[in-house]
Amino acid sequence: MQSFTAERDLQPSSNMHDQLWICEHPPVFTQGLAGKAEHIFMAGDIPVVQTNRGGQVTFHGPGQVVAYPLIDLKRAGYFIKEYVFRIEEAVIRTLLYFGVTGHRVAGAPGIYVRLNDPTGHTPLPQRPQKGASATPDFTGLGKIAQIGIKVSRNCTYHGVSLNVAMDLEPFLRINPCGYSGLQTVDLSTIGITVGWTEAAEVLSHKLATYLAP
Repeated sequence: MQSFTAERDLQPSSNMHDQLWICEHPPVFTQGLAGKAEHIFMAGDIPVVQTNRGGQVTFHGPGQVVAYPLIDLKRAGYFIKEYVFRIEEAVIRTLLYFGVTGHRVAGAPGIYVRLNDPTGHTPLPQRPQKGASATPDFTGLGKIAQIGIKVSRNCTYHGVSLNVAMDLEPFLRINPCGYSGLQTVDLSTIGITVGWTEAAEVLSHKLATYLAP
C-alpha cells in the first residue's frame, strides 16, 4: 500500500486508477500510530505489527474481511471526514443486506450492533448528533467493523475490517481500538451464517458504490 501510494506521487493522478484490495489476514495484532503497549495484555503467539495508520490496536484473522481502498481523494472530490463516513455507510449497507442493523457511535469510528437486538432499527441514543458526549458510550453494543486509515498527499490507504465468522478470543487479549471492555462480535455470533466470499463480495460492491466520486 505504501509503495502504491508513493508511486502515485511520481505520476500524474490520471495515470493511476484507484484500487480496492480485499484480503483475509493470518492472525495478527496491528498497532496504529497512537498505539500504546499497555493496550495489549498478552499477545502470545500472535505477532504484533506496527503500522502507520491512525488509531490504536486491533486484531485481524481468518474469517474477517479486510478492505483497503486506495483512493485519490482530490480526484474523488471529497475530504477525509466524508471518506470515513462513506466507508461506514458501505459497512452499514453490507450489514443491512444480511438483515443486521449497524450503528455509528459518537466519538468512536467503526460500526456497532445492538447485542440484544441486532436486527432492530431503533436509533441509538449515543449516535453522532448535536450535543453528543465526547466520551464514547458502548453500553449494550458489540463492535463488528473496525476502521483505521492513513492519508498521504490526499491519497488513502489502510481501511476497514468486517468480522464475519472468526475466532474472537484474541480480542480479549487487547483493549480493542484502545477501549477497555469494548466487546467485539462477528456475524456468526449474532446468528448470521454467511461465507467469507459472499461477505467480501457484498462489502466490495458497497465500498465501490459509496466511495465513487
